[in-house]
Formats: sequence, C-alpha cells, structure tokens
Amino acid sequence: MRDRLKDNEDGIALSDPDPTRRAQIQMRTPLPRRFYKIASAIADEGHFTVQLDGKPVRTPGRNVLALPSLAAAQLIADEFAAQVEIIDPVTMPILRLVNTAIDGVASDPQAVLEDILRFCTSDMLCYRADGPQALVERQNAHWDRILDWAQSTIGARLNLAEGIMHVEQPRESIAVLGAWLARRHDAFRLACLHLMTSLTGSALLALAVEAQELDADEAWLAAHIDEDWQIEHWGQDAEAVARRALRHRDFIAAVNLLKAL
Repeated sequence: MRDRLKDNEDGIALSDPDPTRRAQIQMRTPLPRRFYKIASAIADEGHFTVQLDGKPVRTPGRNVLALPSLAAAQLIADEFAAQVEIIDPVTMPILRLVNTAIDGVASDPQAVLEDILRFCTSDMLCYRADGPQALVERQNAHWDRILDWAQSTIGARLNLAEGIMHVEQPRESIAVLGAWLARRHDAFRLACLHLMTSLTGSALLALAVEAQELDADEAWLAAHIDEDWQIEHWGQDAEAVARRALRHRDFIAAVNLLKAL
C-alpha cells in the first residue's frame, strides 16, 4: 500500500518519507509557473474547496480537492499563496498529503490502516538499548509514558526487548490497537497517521499525538532519541541535517492537518 500512496499522475512519491528521493523525482519535470493571483478556501455544498482565481483545485487524479473543514482547506490555500514565481510541490507538504488522501487512501483505507497496524507489531518504542545507561534512561524517560498511555487508554499492553531481536506482541493488544485505528477510518486522518508513523517509525507516537497525549515537538524528540544520542557523541553532516529538517516539515504538516480536520 505504501507504493500506492503516490501522485498517480506524475509518479511523485507523495508519501515517501525520504525528502531527498522525493526532490530527485520532482526535478525530472519542470515546475509550472504561478498562474493565479488569489488562492482562497471556499465552502461548497457541505465541504470546503481550494480555489485559484475562483477555479477549484483538483488532485493529480482529477478529483476536486474537497476537505471536511474550512481550517484544513485554508492550510492548502495558504501554501498556494506562499508560492512566488513557480509552484513547487516540495514546499507544499499539506497539499501533497491531501492529494495522497483523496487519490490513494480513500480508494482503500483498510490497506492503510493495516499498514499502520504492522508498525504496532514492531513499534520502535518497544526496542530498547542495553547500554550505555544514560541512553537507556533517556529512552525510558521519553518512551515509557507512551506505552503506559497505550495500556491505560487503548488497552494495549506491549512487550519490550533489548536490542533488535524481534519480540512477539500479544494478539489481544494488536487487536485492540486495530479496533482503535478502525474508528479513525476517514482518508485524511489515516493519511496523517500513516505519514507520521512512517516518519517516526512509531505508530504509538502518531496515535499519542492524535490523542493530544503528546505535542508535535515531544513526539519528534521521542522519535529521535537514538539519533540524537549518536549526534551528541559522533556529530553529523550537513546533508543529514537538511534531510531531517525536511522530514520534520512533513511531520509538522501532518500534525497541523490532523488538528484542522
């Protein structure tokens, strides 16, 4: 299903969490020049559309870009308004995400739900370092509260392991997580959760943000405990910094769209 969450007209991998790969694909096609003066969010027969000079925006699949709230439509209108001479989809993460939801997720939401659930069976938060002690304590401080929340609120008790050896999760826990996800069946919400899960490596972090148990900054920090530990001890290069910044932008876009739905 991850391969299907793409721009189905131009072949742009809209849901690909690697911004470098996405940018490389974008560079193969010349970007269109900005042709409109005004981008606006409009109420239209029970939903909300984005219009450019009064004409509705369509997805790559030629569907009308219709959203469930004015706030969500306004986020995309703002992205169009921010374009200067050219229209660069790389700088429009919410538009890309909405296109994915309408053209991809809406056609098979169950497959997306199941993909998120697969992350639950090997969620990053369940795999702990066996040392050094400072890293173990940092993981515990940021991750234990989310596992406690998942158990107390969702009813999912998950097993922990040290290192990368796979640990089997209780079937009943995966079942209740599946039931929790099934109540979030609309395409936009699932698209947000799927992207957040892919970018962090943790479905539990995505679900905790959606439930307002974590804010976006807390979740992003929790997702990069191991990476930040390595940076503190070994440093990082400019390319890694740029790649992480773009991934963070996509993550924040998903959080903002989720809030606006």
